[in-house]
Amino acid sequence: MRTRTAAPTAVITGASSGIGAATARHLAAAGYRVVLTARREDRLHALTEELTAAGHQAVAYALDVTDRAAVMTFAVFLDEYGPIDVLVNNAGGAIGTETVATADPADWRTMYDVNVLGTLNVTQALLPRLVKAEGTLVVLSSTAGLATYEGGGGYVAAKHGAHVLAETLRLELCGQPVRVIEIAPGMVRTEGFALTRYRGDQDKADAVYAGVADPLTADDIAETITWAVSRPPHVNVDLLVVRPRAQASNYKVHREG
Repeated sequence: MRTRTAAPTAVITGASSGIGAATARHLAAAGYRVVLTARREDRLHALTEELTAAGHQAVAYALDVTDRAAVMTFAVFLDEYGPIDVLVNNAGGAIGTETVATADPADWRTMYDVNVLGTLNVTQALLPRLVKAEGTLVVLSSTAGLATYEGGGGYVAAKHGAHVLAETLRLELCGQPVRVIEIAPGMVRTEGFALTRYRGDQDKADAVYAGVADPLTADDIAETITWAVSRPPHVNVDLLVVRPRAQASNYKVHREG
């Protein structure tokens, strides 16, 4: 086992907001040096400044995970940071609620590119370092990756892809010193997910959570990720489904009023 001489390093994709930003804060507080990636460079730098001001080690790197060449350049950039102990594949998202019969294939392609191929790109680029460091690879999927619902076809298909990627990788890496953890959140209220899905319609985005007393927060998921990666090295959390108490399934939610 490698002897650590510095803080362990965690790479987080989609770290400019929501679950990614919350995960950066929680892992930094747990003693990790965090490398934050996302497309929105201004928000990345603001978060990095926040973390460094609090005494944590944080680095920002603007990155589109669907750009394979850019991901490979990022992997070279990481050479100066030594071993990579944790990779949190968080970049993702949903677009639209159209039926299968009416959906725009371009929206499906976009969701597949970021949720599946983006995860594949970063995983392939950093996997040798994770194995060398006896590290942990985290895939943020969704309960959408485990069960279908109307109006979710494209997102469900993409998250099923992310789920299968994690499950297959765990089989293929069996016997090697790296863990593959999948976290599948249910209803999480963040500042951007539903708004993006509803193409900027704030009323429709708000209606997703209407009457739900306590949907999950980004911090709930970030705390779950931090707990999972901090288990002893021989303990692998294969798949952890996290829902608010009010949500029994993707389509059964208790709403008050």
